[in-house]
Amino acid sequence: MRRCVIKVKDLWFRYEEGPWVLKGINLEIYEGDLLAIMGPNGAGKTTLIKHFNGLLKPVKGLVEVMGMDTRKVSVSKLARYVGLVFQNPDHQIFAETVEEEVAFALKNFKFSADEVKNRLNKILKEMGLEKYRRRVPFNLSGGEKRRVAMASVLVYDPVVVVFDEPTLGQDLKQKERLGKFLWRLNDEGKAIVVVTHDVEFVADYIDEVVLLSDGKIVARGRAQEILTDRDLLKKVRLLPPQLAETAFLLERTLNLKLEGNFLRIDGFVDCLRRWLNENIDAKRS
Repeated sequence: MRRCVIKVKDLWFRYEEGPWVLKGINLEIYEGDLLAIMGPNGAGKTTLIKHFNGLLKPVKGLVEVMGMDTRKVSVSKLARYVGLVFQNPDHQIFAETVEEEVAFALKNFKFSADEVKNRLNKILKEMGLEKYRRRVPFNLSGGEKRRVAMASVLVYDPVVVVFDEPTLGQDLKQKERLGKFLWRLNDEGKAIVVVTHDVEFVADYIDEVVLLSDGKIVARGRAQEILTDRDLLKKVRLLPPQLAETAFLLERTLNLKLEGNFLRIDGFVDCLRRWLNENIDAKRS
């Protein structure tokens, strides 16, 4: 049975005396979840995920991480379980060299010297950062800095990893590498949460979607279900992915209704082939 790693119960939040940004949020995230949080600008997405590691505390309601009330636990303790990769790596990076940046959390969490060395070498290799280990991180390219920020979180092996708009500025190849990287982390049992506007990336790589609008959750479900609901997406000012639009067009113009998961290209081809086979066989008989 999978553990619930984050539980949000009737969460209300506002900044000082401003308007409510989050309004009665209820959400549970389990080990092995691969989840996207989507919605228009100002919906409260980033505010919500900052509650996951205690950077923000509820004004009303409750947020629990691994059963711990975030109001009663330090940010540093929560960060051991929930790693947050910021949208802008410049907001996360501070050390003078890449290896100091990546090793910082390990030392802060009191890993042994041998463990620090082993984990540091392993993650630098995995993230393609070995040749940059003594470089000043602020002098790296945007993509390289993003990898440093990810490495500094993944090196200590948190239970939950949260990515805020990770595809911004990424080309198709980089998005593909990122998506497959998320799959690998997810296969290890980690809960992965991605805040994004990128419906194509979600269609290709994410299992489940939470839609947020005006500080409230308006829907949660499988990506296939959410991203093919045009009326629902319209409410949160998102456009369907291209393959969903193609499926809508086929249905409207040819009365060809695809069944199954057609958000990824291989699934789309399978659904189309199945429809053609069924209808050709029906006409022959």
